[in-house]
Amino acid sequence: MAGRVYSSKEGSIATVVLEHPGRLNALSLPMWQQLKDEFQALSADEALRCVVVRGAGNAFAAGADIAEFENERYDVASAKVYGKVVHGALEAISTCVHPVIALIQGPCVGGGLEIVARCDLRICGEGARFGIPVNRLGAVVAYEEMLPLIQIAGPAAVLEILLEGRIINAAEAERARIVNRVVADAGVEQDVYATAARIAAGAPLVARWHKKFVRRLLDPAPLSAAELEDNFACFATEDFQTGFRSFLDKKKPVFKGR
Repeated sequence: MAGRVYSSKEGSIATVVLEHPGRLNALSLPMWQQLKDEFQALSADEALRCVVVRGAGNAFAAGADIAEFENERYDVASAKVYGKVVHGALEAISTCVHPVIALIQGPCVGGGLEIVARCDLRICGEGARFGIPVNRLGAVVAYEEMLPLIQIAGPAAVLEILLEGRIINAAEAERARIVNRVVADAGVEQDVYATAARIAAGAPLVARWHKKFVRRLLDPAPLSAAELEDNFACFATEDFQTGFRSFLDKKKPVFKGR
């Protein structure tokens, strides 16, 4: 079995699952394409308010499926084709309009770590492990794959991971800001879905704007006048009227995303 990526929905929260039995959810080339397809479809779903991405069983993902490299990633030309698929999947996560949470258990290595770096929040269990030991393969982490890691952890931490090729534990990952928080292994699923529920209870248009603002502010180019107008767009929404009136009336707001 080459593995698969699939999604399910419960209310306004979707879950994307990486599954490759017997391989710690190692990512095959078809899985990367499926990952892109799933996130693009979920991003277009206006009924959603949050997406959780996780691995099946007790692992997130043990990187790329090295066994297929002999046929799929064996020279410069094939590596370019492979890279295009991987980069498309990673970009689909980054550009998903909904907040994305990584639920991390067990190994989160190589491509798995690159996936969680594209998520908005990263929550792991105490037994999670992280790393990109590509120095043992004679391969590099491409610019497009490395930049999000640098943005969350900084160049020193990323170089430590890449140059040593060492697998770090959850506590080290938290200190390096790779994850937002570490919880007990038995409670990580509950914590992630409680977080998703809090996000889903908020105004969805505001969540989308905040994602857009953060992504844009990572670009050093000056903000345009049109972009600065986005600061005020929320005040024209029904959700804003609902939010502040509910606050004044001491009621729980019910946002409709419009």
